[in-house]
Amino acid sequence: QSFGDTNRPNKQFFQMIEDFRETLEVLPLSPSDTVEAHRICVCVRKRPLNHKEIDVVTIPGNGRLLVHEPKQKVDLTKYLDNQVFHFDYSFDESSTNDLVYRFTAKPLVQTIFDGGMATCFAYGQTGSGKTHTMGGDFSGKSQNSAKGIYALAAQDVFTLLKQRRYSSQDLCPYVTFFEIYNGKVFDLLNKKAKLRVLEDEKQQVQVVGLQEMYVSCAEDVIKMIEMGSACRTSGQTSANANSSRSHAILQVILRRRNQLHGKFSLVDLAGNERGTDVSSNDRQTLVETAEINRSLLALKECIRSLGMDSHHIPFRMSKLTQVLRDSFIGENSRTCMIAMVSPGMASCDYTLNTLRYADRYTQTHEWIVSILLLIFSGKCFLCISILVIEQRN
Repeated sequence: QSFGDTNRPNKQFFQMIEDFRETLEVLPLSPSDTVEAHRICVCVRKRPLNHKEIDVVTIPGNGRLLVHEPKQKVDLTKYLDNQVFHFDYSFDESSTNDLVYRFTAKPLVQTIFDGGMATCFAYGQTGSGKTHTMGGDFSGKSQNSAKGIYALAAQDVFTLLKQRRYSSQDLCPYVTFFEIYNGKVFDLLNKKAKLRVLEDEKQQVQVVGLQEMYVSCAEDVIKMIEMGSACRTSGQTSANANSSRSHAILQVILRRRNQLHGKFSLVDLAGNERGTDVSSNDRQTLVETAEINRSLLALKECIRSLGMDSHHIPFRMSKLTQVLRDSFIGENSRTCMIAMVSPGMASCDYTLNTLRYADRYTQTHEWIVSILLLIFSGKCFLCISILVIEQRN
């Protein structure tokens, strides 16, 4: 059956979405478009549609994304709530990993050569394409690790290392790859050895025992990615039979005479499920979900504080933000978040949750204004309440 078939229950919604799309001017992102410099860059990527889904997400371009949320009135009249979100860049379902990389992680590679810290996160619902984007294209169950953001960043690091201005600087590249599962840290390059996270007297966070592997070419990094990815903790959820249940962090580190020069952290975050949405009600799955959501909330608070240029970054709220502390602290740090969304009607609530999470970062200054307005209106309300109580007494 096609979606236009009159026997399909959602045919009317399908037609309403198609009609609305015809009114839009579409300007997809092109490789020739200018890459702008951002200290915090927030992007969104729509995964391709499965053949049985109705597509409720449209990306017209210019960083915009629309969600056509199907609604029904009390009298059963169907209508669409067309919600618009704005990002630095928006990638439609035809975008390749190469295009996404060009506008997200690629501009951050230079940061680590300049002695800074760079971080790139992939965030979204299970099955929305995070591991595909970070780790590489899938063909069946096999993954082409050379076509993910991990490997593309590594290739650019080695390209820059060969340039004359850096080849004389005695910079040595290393790689670490670890996961955070249920608040515990495991080394994916050392048989999942359990690691401790400690803060020294200089307030530097150390992952004790984490193996830094020297790498001499991008192919070495790809081997590490394949080795580490095979060890990563996964489990079953309602959206994915083999869902990543941990945060995976690949770090490309530059050292100069054994001293840290720059670090690029590439983070494939665990899926942002709700406790009621996991397929199994067993205790382990519910504990996993609670811990994942707690760490995602902590990450949101840290990036929000970073966007406000706050003096206090609450990185101690979770292991995830603790191990990424040096990405949040310091003048020369740059962050990119790629929010992944599933376009199907059944995923509409999850998609809106992901977009609202990511939209908070792009709207930082507007958010400050709205909070101030809320505070002022709250104070006014409080004063009125007190006056009413006093008069009644």
